[in-house]
Amino acid sequence: MTVKVSLPYDKQYVADFSAALNEPDWMKELRLSALDKSESLDMPKPDKTNVTNWNFTDFKHRAEGEEISSLNDIPVDLQGLLDTEKENQNLIIQRNHSVAYANLDEKLADQGVILTDINTAIREHGDLVKKYYMTEAVQVDEHRLTALHAALMNGGIFIYVPKNVQVEEPLQAIFWQEDPEASLINHVLVVAEENSSVTYVENYTSNNKEERTSANIVTEVIAKAGANVSFGAVDNFEAGTTVYNNRRGIAERDAKIEWALGQMNESDTISENITHLLGDNSHSNAKTVAIGRGSQKLNFTANITHFGKGSDGYILQHGVMKGNASAIFNGIGKIEHGATKSNAEQESRVLMLSKDARGDANPILLIDEDDVTAGHAASVGRVDPMQLYYLMSRGISRFEAERLIIHGFLAPVVNQLPIDAVKQQLRQLIERKVY
Repeated sequence: MTVKVSLPYDKQYVADFSAALNEPDWMKELRLSALDKSESLDMPKPDKTNVTNWNFTDFKHRAEGEEISSLNDIPVDLQGLLDTEKENQNLIIQRNHSVAYANLDEKLADQGVILTDINTAIREHGDLVKKYYMTEAVQVDEHRLTALHAALMNGGIFIYVPKNVQVEEPLQAIFWQEDPEASLINHVLVVAEENSSVTYVENYTSNNKEERTSANIVTEVIAKAGANVSFGAVDNFEAGTTVYNNRRGIAERDAKIEWALGQMNESDTISENITHLLGDNSHSNAKTVAIGRGSQKLNFTANITHFGKGSDGYILQHGVMKGNASAIFNGIGKIEHGATKSNAEQESRVLMLSKDARGDANPILLIDEDDVTAGHAASVGRVDPMQLYYLMSRGISRFEAERLIIHGFLAPVVNQLPIDAVKQQLRQLIERKVY
């Protein structure tokens, strides 16, 4: 059955919105074409998750945010995301749909590195953006939400790293949903040219526990031959924001894309993390941790598809569910015909902390080639009583023993985040959600 989603935004609105941003004709035409396509496309159909009544239509499309002159002017909880000991941080803060703060080290800018908001990038680096914007990784017409994203995109950033440039310090973005009714239809585009490297970390945050809105986020990571991209994220939307998050990567020959994703939303969430290993000897390591509580409905899909020979993909998904929360974890490794000597590994594990919580861990291998290696593991269950017994026998209380086990269970992603402040934030969110 097709789920109809009616929006109060028509062609005239989209054309006026594009004109207000001073976008080139190609972007306006892409928006209008996407809006047309959205009318005939179905909603996404995540496995075992009915999104019929999820809110993807009730939101404020445009909300300005004031600039800030100093990082001391942002709320304390956002300051906690920053490494205050470092000066001249490579950072963008998006406040609602406006850039509140932006800084890029001059040495990186002199090497041709670009870190800017997506709207500025479309105007000032149009040829680069047009080449990759929803052309290789994510397609406009995949389903209704991708088409609506293309039509109504209202924020995001663009990162470009030229050939042979090594960005030593992390680049960071904070997406601050200050207006409780504002949508975040963010597009994040990361392009790493041949033999370059970059680490990028993003944080999403909101405070709308009751006000209803939605987030429709698309991320595209393009790693050219020999490039190395490390992508970290902590998603922390409040209960009022229904979330669709599509993170997609393309890795060419000898390229590597590493994902470390902390899914800490309080809301119903669909999250897709898909990487296509197009080139020979390409590599992807996709790690996700998630915590669900209350009556949350969560659906997480990690998919690494192998096209290149000798490509290597590893998926790790660890989830903790409590209350009445339910979650689906799909880990999919697909090896296409011709991708000889490739390796696909998956691990999906869910800890249940209450009798009414539900978790479903599904490791899936789809193999169309003989000369490959592959493996998978999955488990859904309670905290291991033997681990509890071992810790308690050494004088640790049951509460503290369970806490240590859960932190250890989620550590593979927490420890991979490259910014200490973000790492600490994720630990604090884990404490808040679990205890």
